[in-house]
Amino acid sequence: MNSQKDILDDVYQRAFQYEARLGSCPQCVLAALKETLDVGDDSIFKASQGLAGGTALSSEGTCGALAGGMIAIGSLVGRTYQEFSEGQKKRLVFKYTRQLYDRFVREYGSSLCCGVQKKIFGRSYILLDKQQYEAFEKAGAHVDKCTSVAGNAAKWTAEIILNELQGEKQEG
Repeated sequence: MNSQKDILDDVYQRAFQYEARLGSCPQCVLAALKETLDVGDDSIFKASQGLAGGTALSSEGTCGALAGGMIAIGSLVGRTYQEFSEGQKKRLVFKYTRQLYDRFVREYGSSLCCGVQKKIFGRSYILLDKQQYEAFEKAGAHVDKCTSVAGNAAKWTAEIILNELQGEKQEG
C-alpha cells in the first residue's frame, strides 16, 4: 500500500505532467485525482474544460487549477440535484472548498488566474491573444509555472480528501 506521501507526490506529478503535455488546468487536476483517488467522472471532467485559463482562457476568472480542485471536492460532498430540488441547504462543501481556497491564496496571493500569473511570471497574459500566448509559453507556462500550480492544486485537494473527507462522503 502506498503511503499518503507517495499518493500526494503521485497526484502532484500527474497534474504537473498533464499540464505540461496537454493543458487545461482544471482537467489536469481532475485527471490526477481520478487516477489516484477515483474522484470524479467523465461528465465532470468534460464540463470543467471551459474553466481553463481563468475561465474561457480570459485570465480574468478563477484559476482553472483551483476550480478543478473545488469541482473534485464538490463531487464528493456537494449538494445533489435531488437535494437541491427538495430545497435542502446542504453546505458542507464550503468547509472543504474554503480550506483549498485559503491555502491556494496564501501561496499565490490570489484565486484569479491573472493574479496567479502576476505572482509566478511577474505579469499577466491575455491567453486569447496569439502574441501574448506565445510570450506566456516562452516564459515557461507549461515548463515549470502553470504546471506547478496544477500540481499544487491537485496535491492540496488530495490532502483535503484524504485527511478530512473520509467519513463525510456518506454523512454529507
